[in-house]
Amino acid sequence: MTTAKPAAAPSADTSAVPAADPAADRSGAFWNDADRHLIRYGSAFTREIIESAEGSFVTTAEGRRILDFTSGQMSAILGHSHPRIVETVQRQVASLDHLYSGMLSRPVVDLARRLAGTLPDPLEKALLLTTGAESNEAAVRMAKLVTGKHEIVSFARSWHGMTQAAASATYSAGRKGYGPGAPGNFAIPAPNPYRPDFTHADGSLDWRRQLDFGFDLIDAQSTGSLAACLVEPILSSGGIIEPPPGYFAALRDKCRERGMLLILDEAQTGLCRTGTWYAFERDGVVPDILTLSKTLGAGLPLAAVITSAEIEERAYERGFLFFTTHVADPLVAAVGNTVLDVLTEERLDERARTLGEFLRKGLTEIAERHPVVGDVRGRGLLVGLELVSDRETKQGSDELGARVTERCLALGLHMNIVQLPGMGGVLRIAPPLTATEEELALGLSILDEAIAGG
Repeated sequence: MTTAKPAAAPSADTSAVPAADPAADRSGAFWNDADRHLIRYGSAFTREIIESAEGSFVTTAEGRRILDFTSGQMSAILGHSHPRIVETVQRQVASLDHLYSGMLSRPVVDLARRLAGTLPDPLEKALLLTTGAESNEAAVRMAKLVTGKHEIVSFARSWHGMTQAAASATYSAGRKGYGPGAPGNFAIPAPNPYRPDFTHADGSLDWRRQLDFGFDLIDAQSTGSLAACLVEPILSSGGIIEPPPGYFAALRDKCRERGMLLILDEAQTGLCRTGTWYAFERDGVVPDILTLSKTLGAGLPLAAVITSAEIEERAYERGFLFFTTHVADPLVAAVGNTVLDVLTEERLDERARTLGEFLRKGLTEIAERHPVVGDVRGRGLLVGLELVSDRETKQGSDELGARVTERCLALGLHMNIVQLPGMGGVLRIAPPLTATEEELALGLSILDEAIAGG
C-alpha cells in the first residue's frame, strides 16, 4: 500500500529577507525550489531567473537585459515573442489547438504544401512532429523500413537527439553509461578543416582520402545491411564544423553505391539561418529525406520529416507507423506557416547573408586582436569561434572557454560553449535573423571585452 508523502515544508524561510529586497526574496525561494525539485539534465543551470524575452534580449527577474546570441536553444530565428507569432498563437489556440492524431486541419496541409514549395524535387511529402530527435527518429525508422536494412552511418561529432535511434546516431556526447545503443550504428570522421586528420602536402584537409578511409571501415564492419547516412550539413554541437564544398556530393555517391538513403538533419541550418533556405543548397545535393525542427517553429515545438513521393509510397505499403500524440497538431502548424510568411516577406535569407558578413568581419577583427582566438568559421548567422591556448599547436582550452562564457554573461551576453575533447572551447554564435547590426555590434563588443579579461 502506498501512502501519500506529507506536505512539504516551505522551501525557504523568506522572513529573514529584508522587505526592501524583493528580488533577493524571489530568487532565494526560486533556487531552493529548483535545486530541490528539478532533475538536472545537462550542464548546470544558468543562475538567472528569466522573466521575459523580446526580440534579441531576455530579461531577468532583477530587470537585467541579456543579449541572446543563441536564439534560445538555437531555435528562435525570429527573435523572442515576435508579434506575428504571438498573434498566430493567440488566434489559433482560441479556435483549434490539438486534434486526434488521425484528423487533419487546414494549417497542417497548408504547411506541408508550402514546405514542399521551398524545396527542390522530389521532396514533397511531409510528416509534422515536435522535436528534432523525434523527426530524426521517424526518418531513421522510415529509412530502415523502406530499405529493409538497419545500419546507420553518422559523423563522429554528430548530435541528432536523445531518443533511441537519434541518440544511437549521436557521437558528440551522451553515449556512456546507458547500455547498448541501437545495433548497427557506425561513425565516420567529421571533416574538420581546422583540425585535419588526413592532409595534403600543404597540411590542408584531404577530405576525399578521409571519406574513403571512413567508408572502408564501414564496409569492413557492416553486415551488409546499410540503410542510411544521417548527417548535419554543418555540425553545430560538434563545434560548427562545415564540410568543404564537394564533400556532400561525394558522400551521396558513397550512399548510392551501397543502396543507402541520405538523410540530412537541418535542425539548426534550415530555413535561412545560413543565408540560403537550406544549407544543402550550397552543394547542389538533394537528400532522400530531410529533417527540420528548431527553426521551423521559431522556438515552439515543431519539426518535420520531408521526403519523396516514391519513398513515402514504399513506406506506406510496408506499414510505416509513427502515430504520436502531437503528430500534425494544428496550433504549431499555424505557427510554422507564419514563420514561412515572415521569412519570405522580410527576405530573411538575404538578411542572414548580410548580417553574417557583418558578424564574421567583427569576429575576424577580434581574432586579430586576441591570439587566443584560433579560428572563426561557419556560414550566415551560424558561426563558431574557437579559443585555443596556442595558435601554433592549436591546443584547446576548455577552461578559457568556460571563463569567457561566464564573463560574457556577467557583461550581458548569453553565449553557448562547446567543450569536447580535442575541440577546445568553441563558442557557437547563432543570433536571431531579426537582430540588428547594432545588436550584433553590442555582442561583438562584449565578447571582445570578455576575451580580453578571460
